[in-house]
Amino acid sequence: MHPILAKRTWFASYLGLWGFFALMLSALLRIPATLTWREALLIAAPLCFFYAFCCLTPWYMCRQIQLPRRTWLSVILNHFGAAVIATALWVELARLIAYLLGAGLRLRPGIPDLVIVAMLLYSLSVALHYVLFALEQSRQAQIQAREAELRALKAQINPHFLFNSLNSITALAGSDPARAREMCIRLSDFLRNTLGLGEKESISWREELALARTYLDVEQVRYGSRLRVEMNVDDSCADCLIPPLVLQPLIENAVKHGIATMVDGGIIKVEGRVNDGLLEVSVENGFDPDSPAPRRHGLGLRNVRSRLETRFGPEARLTAKAVKNQFRAEMIVPCRRNA
Repeated sequence: MHPILAKRTWFASYLGLWGFFALMLSALLRIPATLTWREALLIAAPLCFFYAFCCLTPWYMCRQIQLPRRTWLSVILNHFGAAVIATALWVELARLIAYLLGAGLRLRPGIPDLVIVAMLLYSLSVALHYVLFALEQSRQAQIQAREAELRALKAQINPHFLFNSLNSITALAGSDPARAREMCIRLSDFLRNTLGLGEKESISWREELALARTYLDVEQVRYGSRLRVEMNVDDSCADCLIPPLVLQPLIENAVKHGIATMVDGGIIKVEGRVNDGLLEVSVENGFDPDSPAPRRHGLGLRNVRSRLETRFGPEARLTAKAVKNQFRAEMIVPCRRNA
């Protein structure tokens, strides 16, 4: 379907523009002074509304006759032939209307002007349709590039998390084999859940929170009472749609670079609410400021930030800051729900 026909407001505006063209054409037909204003209007109005539909047909031709795939000569000949046919129909319709009004002979001086106007309008329509087609191709290319980037970023998540989890299991294997075995079981549950996401572009906040809790179950085996979690999440967040696995890396960062650095462990606070159509999520944790800085600190945060910016653009943001011995990551994205 032609884009103009897709929305009533666009189609109404399009017909309104052709109504203006009808007035201009009436004035042009009046120049030889052989037609009255009434006759000029009665000829011009149906002509322009008929031609309004004729000038939509280049959309389909432009899609078939694409510039990069055809020579300029082929493009010009095809569209010139179509313009000649459309112009012939336009002129014959004008003659028919004039004949019915009893003004057939008096229309003759205006026929050359009708031919010129018809050719110009059709040519302008072809040019505009090629511009629209180029814009559509550009938009599709941007969407495909964004989706490819999202898939690439998403593919980094599980390997990064799995690498850290295997290191944790390795650390437990020698000192506490039973806990290492339990951690393997919980890790398999988490990976099974993430694989179940398939190629989903978005999941509900409720599902994302469940995945985060499964991850915390994995880490709870390793840290025991050292890892404590406080969640304060409003029910209004439950149906908000977000990219899969954007909360888990924030919590993973809090565990690895926060709780793991303190002898007595600490508390991870997760808060979520909807404010003015925005989902606001924060993850806060304590850390030991005297602990050595990790070599690859921030990979998870960078991944999440890139995914959010790619999906939501400037509407989304992820900030992270440390104040004294508290680290806070805050994520803000539009709260979009299923229709």
